[in-house]
Amino acid sequence: MAASVAGAAPAPAASPTPLDRVVPAPASLAPGGSPYRITRGTHIRVDGSRETRGVGEYLAGILRPSTGYRLPVTAHGAGGIRLRLTKGPFGAEGYRLDSGRGGVTITAARPAGLFHGVQTLRQLLPAAVEKDSVQPGPWLVAGGTITDTPRYGWRGAMLDVSRHFFTVDQVKRYIDQLALYKINKLHLHLSDDQGWRIAVDSWPRLATYGGSTQVGGGPGGFYTKADYKEIVRYAASRYLEVVPEIDMPGHTNAALASYADLNCDGVAPPLYTGTEVGFSSLCAGKEITYDFVDDVIRELAALTPGRYLHIGGDEAHSTSHEDYVTFMDRVQPIVAKYGKTVVGWHQLTGATPAKGALAQYWGLDGTSAEEKARVVKAAQSGTGLILSPADRVYLDMKYTKDTPLGLSWAGYVEVRRSYDWDPGAYLPGVPAGAVRGVEAPLWTETIENSGHIEYMAFPRLPGVAELGWSPAAAHDWERYKVRLAAQAERWNVLGIDWYRSPQVSWGSAGR
Repeated sequence: MAASVAGAAPAPAASPTPLDRVVPAPASLAPGGSPYRITRGTHIRVDGSRETRGVGEYLAGILRPSTGYRLPVTAHGAGGIRLRLTKGPFGAEGYRLDSGRGGVTITAARPAGLFHGVQTLRQLLPAAVEKDSVQPGPWLVAGGTITDTPRYGWRGAMLDVSRHFFTVDQVKRYIDQLALYKINKLHLHLSDDQGWRIAVDSWPRLATYGGSTQVGGGPGGFYTKADYKEIVRYAASRYLEVVPEIDMPGHTNAALASYADLNCDGVAPPLYTGTEVGFSSLCAGKEITYDFVDDVIRELAALTPGRYLHIGGDEAHSTSHEDYVTFMDRVQPIVAKYGKTVVGWHQLTGATPAKGALAQYWGLDGTSAEEKARVVKAAQSGTGLILSPADRVYLDMKYTKDTPLGLSWAGYVEVRRSYDWDPGAYLPGVPAGAVRGVEAPLWTETIENSGHIEYMAFPRLPGVAELGWSPAAAHDWERYKVRLAAQAERWNVLGIDWYRSPQVSWGSAGR
């Protein structure tokens, strides 16, 4: 027995995660030198700013449970993990991560860059770092330098809380998952035919009555103003900006059911719990409609510190073209009056987008040439575009015909299809500067809980995040799928439900 033990091969030495395993792929990296090892003596060093200390405390909150180390956040000492704000070529969200035997330093010009650098650091540590109980380690960070800035300033995810309602805690859970992949916009679809989800003091029945149900007839729900402020605060702590959407003039049955005067005939329809679209419309010819819109936008803008307010504008099939143009000509100045920038679905380009407005394109590869041309013309005239092609990045599309959740009207969207396209070249004729970024919407006709959200978002969401963050030259499916597979163990540790796509070799993490 002793001889067999003596002759046994030694256990392989732990090796750190290579720098090139990060998702989204960094803009540039230079591996080399000795790794840094987090130990009981490691400190997290920050400068005197409140924001830097906040990022340091966030990092410590991730590392302490799994390492068992104190990891004090301090402005003193040397070595360890250092978070540093300084002038440099980082922009609003970029960072540099330097790692070596003596420590890890994350340098950025703005706190958002430090936060994104921390997400990279998380991925360079073993997946077990995400556990909430003490793990054996070792906690090694590969040596070298990552220098990173995003390709686009808009890297979004939309959550439809109208078809099915999601609680504040469920939204926070999704925010944490988005932050891991450097998503910086949370678009909340707050109203639709099936439910109105935000309290409006001047029109209280919108929430109490219009928010009382959901698809399938469940109890629904709505956010109080305090609830919404908490979502905004939590998102900001993860460096996400909340973009609220009130969809209009269509997708408005919950509002029409709540107030009869908003209907052209003065008769309120019943609440709606089905999934059809295009049958409802605010009355463009009544002045009360614009009083209503002014009140809603005024109250929502006051709760929203971000720059943008989304006014929907899609699938207004029961609104005449003339009424649609009249409505948008009246409503866009209201958004500006309350200090916000208009975002609308790309049907907004069928009217006249306001100066500075953004249009969110959700068409398909096969959308008509006429419709695409209208969007391209608007972009050439100064309207910025957010790209959300439904047959690429709608997270509610089924992966295959056998996917138990989701819809398939835009086709089946497997992981490779959601990743393998270039936002900068997607709509020929669009000036490069007009593309502001990408966004992955998740509509919730069939989505009822956090597990459902996660199964449809993962593993597609990280790919959309990479399209938004990484340089075009880094986009390569064969290399990406290897990096994606390396994320799976982290999802398992975090308790994320996810789809085991056969297009990716997941290894033991996929069992």
